[in-house]
Order: sequence, then structure tokens, then C-alpha cells
Amino acid sequence: MLRIDALQAIYPDLQDHIVVTIMGAVAVELYSLGHRDNFFYLEHAMGLASSMGLGIALSLPEQQVIVIDGDGSLLMNLGTLSTMARYKPNNLLHIVFDNESLVSVGGFPTATATGTDLAGIARASGIPAVKEAQTPADLKRCVEDALASHTLTTIVSKVEALVPKSFHMDLSLLENRFAFKRSLQEMRNKT
Repeated sequence: MLRIDALQAIYPDLQDHIVVTIMGAVAVELYSLGHRDNFFYLEHAMGLASSMGLGIALSLPEQQVIVIDGDGSLLMNLGTLSTMARYKPNNLLHIVFDNESLVSVGGFPTATATGTDLAGIARASGIPAVKEAQTPADLKRCVEDALASHTLTTIVSKVEALVPKSFHMDLSLLENRFAFKRSLQEMRNKT
């Protein structure tokens, strides 16, 4: 499955929630579908989107938080799975696109290319709901089920290791940061 097709399938489910993405291809492709102030593209902090999403979920328990991660980033911070499982925020959905590659930094293979099972690691870490999606329709169904369940969920979805045509985004990192902060404050004030 193509990551852009997967993102397009779930975009309607993302647009009104807090979304934190990893750097590179995921950020660029989500941005290409339509930027929203409640989307934060975590550039230059590989591996930390899940940690940031966990912190936001714990501090804003009335808001749904969706982290869009990648295999390379998750492998750099596997401890986040056990930390998420420890706190079990029911408003956190963790989506992992596994392309078996560090595509955004040169295409080097990750450990999932040689058998590491991220869904298995999530289960063993104690994540209450772990799902795997093979098609955009599967992913959409998993996302909708996870959002309806109000249960900490990790979804691992295999995607092809394709590089976007460009990594350019017409959005400065500082502008994204400040707009995201204002969006979080507005959400907090509504609760």
C-alpha cells in the first residue's frame, strides 16, 4: 500500500483531532492533503512523535490525540510503547507506517526488514489494543474502531518505501509550532 493512499483514506478521521507526525515523508504527504493548525509536523526530532503525543494526551484528556509514526522512528524510541502502556491514555491513537526503511534519510533498511515485529512488541509492551492494517480500507476501519473504542491503540500498517517527489513544505517550523500551540489552547479552553 502507498502511504499517501493510506493517509488519504484516514484524513477525514484526522482533521478535527490533535495530530503529531514524524519528520520527512509522512509530514510532507499529510501536509499535501491539507494542512490544519491542529497538525504538528515534528521535524528534526526523529523518534519523539510518540512521546510528544503521549504528553499531549495526558495533559488534554478530553481531546483525541493521533500520532503518525514510522518504523524507523519507533525503533529509535521503543521505550515509548511501555510508557504508553503504563499510563494507558484512552485518548491516544498511535499509527505506525512500516516501510522497513529509513526512507526520509537515505533509505537504509530498518530492523523490520529482517523480521522485527512492531505489532508484537506493542502487544508485549502492554498496549491494550494492537491492530494491523494491509490496505487503506483496513486502516480506515481500524482507525474508526480505535477512535470509537476510547482505548489506547497502536495500528501497524505496512507501506511501500517510496520517497515523495519533494520534501518541501510551505510552512516554517516556527509558524507550525506557534499555530499548533494556539490550536491546543483553543481546544483546552473549550473543555
